[in-house]
Amino acid sequence: MSLAKPSFKKVILPHPAKDTLPTMYDLPSEIVGEPGLPDEFHLWQAQLCSETFCPANYESDRVFVATDLFLYYDPNHTTWYKRTDWFAVVGVSRFYEGRDLRMSYVIWQEEVRPIVAIEFLSPSTLDEDLGYSQGTGEPPTKWEVYEQILAIPYYVTFDRVSNELRIFKLEGGSYQLQTIDNSKFWIPELQLGIGLWRGEYRGLNRLWLRWYDQQENSIATNAERAELEHQRAEIERQQKELAQQQAQQERQQKELAQQQAQQESQRAELERQQKELAQQRAEQLAERLRQMGINPDEI
Repeated sequence: MSLAKPSFKKVILPHPAKDTLPTMYDLPSEIVGEPGLPDEFHLWQAQLCSETFCPANYESDRVFVATDLFLYYDPNHTTWYKRTDWFAVVGVSRFYEGRDLRMSYVIWQEEVRPIVAIEFLSPSTLDEDLGYSQGTGEPPTKWEVYEQILAIPYYVTFDRVSNELRIFKLEGGSYQLQTIDNSKFWIPELQLGIGLWRGEYRGLNRLWLRWYDQQENSIATNAERAELEHQRAEIERQQKELAQQQAQQERQQKELAQQQAQQESQRAELERQQKELAQQRAEQLAERLRQMGINPDEI
């Protein structure tokens, strides 16, 4: 890894010759002979970053995230590109010119640079991800592109072997290593934080890199949101079932009260009839006694 720090011309957007430069459709989106898709960890880790990247201050259709996508960064060298493990751009349409999927990200067309780039380190990529080139006309390293040419505000590296998370912030034209508090780092421009989380993703339990909100709650993945929605629906079903049971109990209690009231009414009616019958018998007996010449009041 060279200690020399070549100087590169930063991209000034928009480029004056934008209309004459190649577009996304003109530039390769894959190169024959280059390595194919990244390994499973790179795919899954990038997917986890994408699923949990939800800036609160941007509408979802104004956020673009990419994994292993060609990033064309220099209008003076239109064949130079970087395959960034993961990067995010805010304030642009989610789709190319609002209508198509991107095959690559061409900075002189888009005119908006990424706000954060992430590289998942491996021994074979350390020089490219963290070092400087010799400055002899060869393409610059990823570090140089992110720091000196595109001036991406935040650069994040994560080593899956050592689980080392490093976050660099562009300050004074150079990346400065930031202090990470409890494996988490807050990015105010996004109203999001990024940090390490131990848990299960796609069946694998390990330390993962993911985004979190202002309350330090991890942003839910698609599967987690689906599970939460399932749990919410199940709770609602149970609550509805409980409400139906309570309503049925109240109806039964009301019916019982009506039955008890009806029984009480019948009992009172029976007592009234018995009292009336007893009075009738007493009157009949008194009449017979009078017919026999006996005064019932003197008995």
